Amino acid sequence: MAAPALQQPSYLLANLKADWTIKPFHQKCHELSKIIDEYPAKELHAMFPWLVESVFGSLDGILGGWNLRYLQARMAEYNIAMDFLDPSGPMMKLVYKLQAEEYKYEFPVSYLPGPIKSSIQAGVLPDCPLFHNKIQFPMSGLLLLNPFEYYMFNFASSLIAPKVGAPLCSDSAYFVLVNTYLKYFLPTEGNVPPSPFSDTRGTVASPAPRSPSVPYVGYGGHSTSLLKRHITHQPSVNADPAAQEIWRSETLLQVFVEMWLHHYSLEMYQKLQSPQVKLALLQYRLSMSSMLCQPPAPPGSGTLHTYQEPFMPSEEHVLVVRLLVKHLHAFSSSQKQEAIFSSPSPHSHSSPLEELKRVVVQRFVQQKLYVFLQHCFGHWPLDASFRAVLETWLSYIQPWRYTGEKNNTQADGQNRTVPDKWASFVQENLLMYTKLFQGFLNRAMRTDLVNAKNALMVFRVAKVFVQPNLSEMIQKAEQLFLEPEHAILQRQNRVFLTPSHGGSFLSSRQPIGTDSVFKVKSHVYSLEGQDCQYNLMFGPDLRKNVLKLIQIIGQARQTAKRISDHSTEMAANNSFLSWFSIGSSDQNNTFNGGEMDDMGEGVKKTHEFLDKALDYLCQIFRLNAGQLSQLIVNVAAVDDEGASKQLPDCIPSENGLLLTDLGRLQIINGLRRFEIEYQGDPELQPIRSYESAFLVRLMFQISSFINARFGDHMETLCARQDLLGSIGRHYLRSSSKAAEHRRKSPVTRQMRERPQRARLSLRVLASYRTLLILLLLYMLLALLSFGVLSSTGLILLVSFLYELLLNFL
Repeated sequence: MAAPALQQPSYLLANLKADWTIKPFHQKCHELSKIIDEYPAKELHAMFPWLVESVFGSLDGILGGWNLRYLQARMAEYNIAMDFLDPSGPMMKLVYKLQAEEYKYEFPVSYLPGPIKSSIQAGVLPDCPLFHNKIQFPMSGLLLLNPFEYYMFNFASSLIAPKVGAPLCSDSAYFVLVNTYLKYFLPTEGNVPPSPFSDTRGTVASPAPRSPSVPYVGYGGHSTSLLKRHITHQPSVNADPAAQEIWRSETLLQVFVEMWLHHYSLEMYQKLQSPQVKLALLQYRLSMSSMLCQPPAPPGSGTLHTYQEPFMPSEEHVLVVRLLVKHLHAFSSSQKQEAIFSSPSPHSHSSPLEELKRVVVQRFVQQKLYVFLQHCFGHWPLDASFRAVLETWLSYIQPWRYTGEKNNTQADGQNRTVPDKWASFVQENLLMYTKLFQGFLNRAMRTDLVNAKNALMVFRVAKVFVQPNLSEMIQKAEQLFLEPEHAILQRQNRVFLTPSHGGSFLSSRQPIGTDSVFKVKSHVYSLEGQDCQYNLMFGPDLRKNVLKLIQIIGQARQTAKRISDHSTEMAANNSFLSWFSIGSSDQNNTFNGGEMDDMGEGVKKTHEFLDKALDYLCQIFRLNAGQLSQLIVNVAAVDDEGASKQLPDCIPSENGLLLTDLGRLQIINGLRRFEIEYQGDPELQPIRSYESAFLVRLMFQISSFINARFGDHMETLCARQDLLGSIGRHYLRSSSKAAEHRRKSPVTRQMRERPQRARLSLRVLASYRTLLILLLLYMLLALLSFGVLSSTGLILLVSFLYELLLNFL
């Protein structure tokens, strides 16, 4: 029998597949670790794609694999899976082992994000360097990836693959693995650890070197070759180890960005990649003198509001994107001080990792994250789950939170002055602050702000933008964008040069003002097009929307106050003493005591969040106390005049009332509401918790018998216009109050015109409260020496006189 080392790869794979469903999880991982250590790469090559699919699941989501998204720390398999998939664990050792032999694996183009897939299928090479030299022409529908790329593509794809299960949380295996890989391959301290496995030449083979004509970064309009000298990745033994290992960091980052953020319309993708836009930007850099020399923009290229890809990220998808954003900010902020202030000229001697830190956010993430967030702002449901998108946005626009510095933090932890050194970041990301703020404003005005979770989101945004010095930075960036081009040309002392012509638009030798103007204009034009209509954040149009939001906040506060008062009243009515009251029970009440307590607690939080949000908005947009007081007084006056007594804005129709757009907005924000009542036969209402089911059915049978036997006589009595007729109508027909309620409800004409027959209702005798009151009255009269019959007669007489008095009043 042949030695195990001489077994064919197909035989090894067949054995693994046969044992995979039989052996326990810990035993499978242990045996896989031994196989990876003992077998050569030639025999491990065939099992690698099967193993990746077994771990991460199939690309179509049918096979779940290890279900890392739902594997929690409390589960027994958690630590075993984490050790196996660790950057220094057996799985990554297998990747490096195969990487040294330069094996290639096929990844279907059909499972790439929509814009990339459509671009490749159309025969257009994507701008991202990740896909260069990996596409086969004529098209085969497959990418040829090295083992590290294949592993990372499958790992990233498992997040967006359609799967059914519990939502991902911060302690799930997948979430922790993403964080672990980011910290390992994009370290904030030191360099990327060397590969734990080396081939006979002394280094793990890196991907094929890029062509000199291919820029380092193809993300957005700033196509430069700043790091081209570092990434040729020649597999030489004498190469700088840091330069030799940097390709793993680039690959991981590019895979994560492309798979998680590259989801929007194909037209938008083509617009962002179009040579016309890039040529226009290049001409702007060179001259900024005339718009006539620029090629005409293609139809629809001036706006991002085009057809959107039918893709909606899940909440867990957005949470992982936020983790990526936070780590990249920390990674970028960890660059050495000499690298921060050094010129990015070809003669600088900073390490490849430091160069990557300098450009990672602007070149890799900015453009795709902006469009990703814009897509979410426009398509996410108007509910509290938007908090994940909101926090991702707020994390990106606050990079100073992830520097590790504790300066500029007040004792209360609220007023943090944004350091002046971040002005350049604000300028290069102006749309992230202004355009997305406008998008959030539009959402907030259509959201139920009485809900404490929605009020919290408004408070969070206002708290971020109220940070001292931030609004001044945004205003300064807007002024730079609006600066006329002829004024820039008058201050120019030399022609702008692109990096390929010996210059750099990041060079410190350029005039600071001109360089800042270029950064802002280049950023806006690359994301929104040359013919974009920029709306100032502190301009009159947005100020009107802010005032409208303040009015809505004021209305929400008034509504929250009414709800708080109502909940307090209901809590008192639902107490034990309410059993002894004589008032009528509300059969349409849908809230119990516990729900009222929760509602009251939520309303208190709503008040707190909205009060602080109002204060912050006034500081951001410099609204004085008089303006705010007038807005709040107007809201209170309108509310007190009878908003709570009026129906939502409606128009009458033959089928009843139809809501207008204003009426929908009033209902969403809790300003007005319909009084929801049971409109059917009162005798056929569902049995309530405070009623005896047996007595309800018994009283219905008795009243039905009486109504059938004496119905004509009761109709005759109610038709009389004297005192007896009035008393009969009071007892045998619905009260005027119920009729008034019906007129205030959106019932159809048929419901309103339905004739009301005279009939007797005995259902009140099935209520536990009525039975308790009768029992107490009988006990009281028994103590006064009244018999059963005399007590019954006295109770009926007193009840009759009481109802008669109410009828006259």
